[in-house]
Amino acid sequence: MSRFLFLLLALGVLAGPGYAQAPAAKPDAPTVAPAKPKKLSRRERKELARRAELESAQQQTRPLSEKDREMSESYFVEGVKYVLLEDYNKALERLLKAYALNPTNAAINYKIAETNLLSGNLKDATNFGLMAVKLAPKNAYYYLLLAQIYTSQKQYDQAAQVYTSLIRDVPESNYYLFNLADLYMAQGKLNEALATFEQAEKQFGPLDEVSFKKQQIYLKQNNLDKALKEGESLIAANPDEVRYVLAQAEMYATNNRLPDAIRVAEQALRQYPDNPQARMILADVYRIQGNTAESEKQIKLAFQSPSLDINEKVRILVDYIKQLPNPKLNATALELADITTKTHPKEAKAFSVAGDIQVLTDRKKQARTTYLQAIRLDNSKFQLWQQVVLIDAELNDIDSLQRHTDRALELFPNQAPLWYYNGVALILNKQPARGVKALEYGRKLATDNPELLAQIDTQLGDAYHELKDHGKSDAAYEAALTFDANNAQALNNYSYFLSLRREKLDKAREMAGRLVKQFPDNATYLDTYAWVLFQLKDYTGARQNLEKALVTSTDATIIEHYGDVLFQLGEKDKALAEWQRAKKIGGASPLIDRKIKDQKLYE
Repeated sequence: MSRFLFLLLALGVLAGPGYAQAPAAKPDAPTVAPAKPKKLSRRERKELARRAELESAQQQTRPLSEKDREMSESYFVEGVKYVLLEDYNKALERLLKAYALNPTNAAINYKIAETNLLSGNLKDATNFGLMAVKLAPKNAYYYLLLAQIYTSQKQYDQAAQVYTSLIRDVPESNYYLFNLADLYMAQGKLNEALATFEQAEKQFGPLDEVSFKKQQIYLKQNNLDKALKEGESLIAANPDEVRYVLAQAEMYATNNRLPDAIRVAEQALRQYPDNPQARMILADVYRIQGNTAESEKQIKLAFQSPSLDINEKVRILVDYIKQLPNPKLNATALELADITTKTHPKEAKAFSVAGDIQVLTDRKKQARTTYLQAIRLDNSKFQLWQQVVLIDAELNDIDSLQRHTDRALELFPNQAPLWYYNGVALILNKQPARGVKALEYGRKLATDNPELLAQIDTQLGDAYHELKDHGKSDAAYEAALTFDANNAQALNNYSYFLSLRREKLDKAREMAGRLVKQFPDNATYLDTYAWVLFQLKDYTGARQNLEKALVTSTDATIIEHYGDVLFQLGEKDKALAEWQRAKKIGGASPLIDRKIKDQKLYE
């Protein structure tokens, strides 16, 4: 029978006797008005439509032969196998072949829906899921899959309708009320969720988890009294469950019922004296009340407990870090960090956060030791190595800087900052050739970091000067100054080295003068400018700048330079006195002894 013919028959059934089936009326026969059809309810219309669709599908499918049935089952089994292997394309290929042979098989429709859901084809998943439910309206698993498909599309109303149908139409399905209530909660439909939980309680009796969720709903509805009442019921029904006591204390604290929060938290401690969560609640409450001493006491006791999760401790310490340095918090933060490392001696993150606190409270040597302990536990964190290297540089600990950068580069060879600091350490340790290699390699890696590139170029200028490769030295300084025309180190060293070479002295004077203008009280920069002027034979200008530098400095080089200037100005006795003072302080040039002995200027 064709589909068109079947639909006509179906319409005939709906219309009742007459019309297509009745014999033609005689011309003279009186017309009898048809009886007014009974109006169907919405539910009856849906049920009738469902039956018509199923009958239609069954009419389209010829009865399965034994061979077709076996082939359909074979394709189905293969399809399920490929689903398990997560090869969804092959799975759908087999399952759709099974469906072509047997489209009204509920299990096939279900499996196709599931496979489409897993592969992300939600439209087809919906269509086949709906058909599976229609073909097997008593199978709870089919409803659950359909609800999951709707939820994946954020079609929560449809998912809720599926759960409602499941609970209504499938026997022994009342426990899915919990799923429906959770779905309502996820949608923010709190009244519906509450009504559904209460319906579940009528079916299954009071349940702790239901009471807890009802409590959360009351809180969201700002119905604190009901939430607290539900909490008290939970505690009464479960006197040994400390989590309910803690939740109640937290609820009191959150809602500024501080005396009640203290009372319930202390109740928890009477049951479980070492409970760190109760201590943390008390610490927060006492802090809010302004009782700093008691708050710090409670938080320290909480931190001494290994059962307080390390991640929670780190989170709290990070909150301290955001407020440091702070004279009122430094000591407490340091003590909590120390307690954390002692309580969790095998946790790298404990030492890492402790090192951060020590840096911020100006305990850099201690911080370096702490970071190194973190590295011993987990050497895979570049940030830890970076912190160690930065501290080495700040402390001017060149040997440690070289040692630590060597080790770090074994793990992180593509980190340009490590190559930079390694090159600096090598140059300062009188290994300029190796330093240049490190810096040049770092330069290749720093192309996307112009600021670091300028720092590397500045150091390359120093290193190539040491190697007497003045062309490359000058080029490196020029590159650094192209990025930042006011780079103090590049301006100072470039101009000073030009003065020593007596080359490009006008350029050197311009750079050194610009530097002194920016930093008029910096003794080193004043000395550089003076020495450039000295080479230009501007001894008076050199004297003025050196005398200004000596107001704040007792550096032997500056004192020696001052003696050289005095000598050129004819004040030889004063020059000798300055040379002798420079020698006594230590750190003057190798020529100082000849100058003193011969009372003559050597350059």
